[in-house]
Amino acid sequence: MSSNEVARILVVGGGYVGMYTALQLQRKLKQELRRGAVEIIVVDPEPYMTYQPFLPEAAAGSISPRHVVVPLRRVLPHCQVVIGEVTAIDHDERKAVITTLAAEETGEGAIQVAYDELILAPGSISRTLPIPGLADVGIGFKTVEEAIGLRNHVLEQLDIASSTRNPEVRDAALTFVFVGGGYAGVEALAELEDMARYAVRYYHNIQPEDMKWILVEATDHILPEVGPELGRYAVRELRSRNIDVRLETRLESCEHRVAVLSDGARFPNRTLVWTAGVKPHPILAAANLPLNDHGRLKCTAALQVDGVEHAWSAGDAAAVPDLTADPPAKPDEPRATCAPNAQHAVRQAGVLAENIVATLRGGPIGNYAHKYSGSVASLGLHKGVASIYGRKLRGYPAWFMHRAYHLSRVPTFNRKARVLAEWILAGLFKREIVSLGSLENPRAEFELAAGTGRHNEAS
Repeated sequence: MSSNEVARILVVGGGYVGMYTALQLQRKLKQELRRGAVEIIVVDPEPYMTYQPFLPEAAAGSISPRHVVVPLRRVLPHCQVVIGEVTAIDHDERKAVITTLAAEETGEGAIQVAYDELILAPGSISRTLPIPGLADVGIGFKTVEEAIGLRNHVLEQLDIASSTRNPEVRDAALTFVFVGGGYAGVEALAELEDMARYAVRYYHNIQPEDMKWILVEATDHILPEVGPELGRYAVRELRSRNIDVRLETRLESCEHRVAVLSDGARFPNRTLVWTAGVKPHPILAAANLPLNDHGRLKCTAALQVDGVEHAWSAGDAAAVPDLTADPPAKPDEPRATCAPNAQHAVRQAGVLAENIVATLRGGPIGNYAHKYSGSVASLGLHKGVASIYGRKLRGYPAWFMHRAYHLSRVPTFNRKARVLAEWILAGLFKREIVSLGSLENPRAEFELAAGTGRHNEAS
């Protein structure tokens, strides 16, 4: 593929930055796209963008999984969406190597794509530590598949605890350990504990106090984004629900399904959820572009990769100077960078699209500057914390703000309407607490039947 006749924009990643940037580009470059003067290629391993702030609610059954994701081909009809992974980038030659699903299935070679403008927005991946047993039993919480799998797993543990006569198996099934006190860990634990406490009313031999929910955090606070005061409130709120919050504590080992903590506590369990941070995507290091000490791309305030023409980035992958922060005390000190969160990512995507359009049309580019407006977090149904423009909210008002804010951020009116309709219906009817664990292995029943001859008996 050659980019000699067409201005080709390659977007690596279909998450917040990738999808929102491509969405803006196809709107702003309508004429060029219609004439065939511009091509926009979006590459992502999945055919959808996941709105991650809704993963805890999807895990708790408040939102259907299909409404947490946004189909890329539907919202980007004027872009070429490639389901695959960029494995190598030669920016000097303006070429990228893409391994597609077809290449994996048929053994065909990877394809090479030439581009004129490169947008690196692959997001981040889970950061794990070499803790004994973690790779064997740990459960992540970054994708919709993990969220729904965890929901099914928790409900399955209730079934195991209800049906076993072994007290050790029962105790382990009813023990849920979450490692990481950021947004993902706290919201996932709070929503799932809320759901499980509701579910056990339908089990004749399980009481809410039989369950053990443990949150392990290495620092002395949780939810640092909402500030220390609301962080302390969140700890009190969780502990009031008999959730064991252990601060300044680390997971030392989880071999043989026993979580061993740095404070000496040991918890036999069948559920260990790891949400202790993220790290940059490996493609950033493979691109041979300037990185900072944390492995993120060094970028200017205009979202260009520092010192590199025609390369852009934003979101988790980019270290973008925060122009609204106080300047450094010394001239040789670097300026603070924007926090890698969804609030900045969505706004950076708009500026990034405008700058690329300006570059293609020969106009001036602008800098990104946004003063952080605050944070919201859910602590379960009708419970939350929020810090909005310095105003602190707790309980129901904060939970309402959490839902209102994220509903406004969900792309497309169709998706907003579907999520709102589900919330309304959830308020009118009881929770759905059905485990569909068979979804993770849909051929299991057929394989069992074929292997035992049950299909012959049925006939």
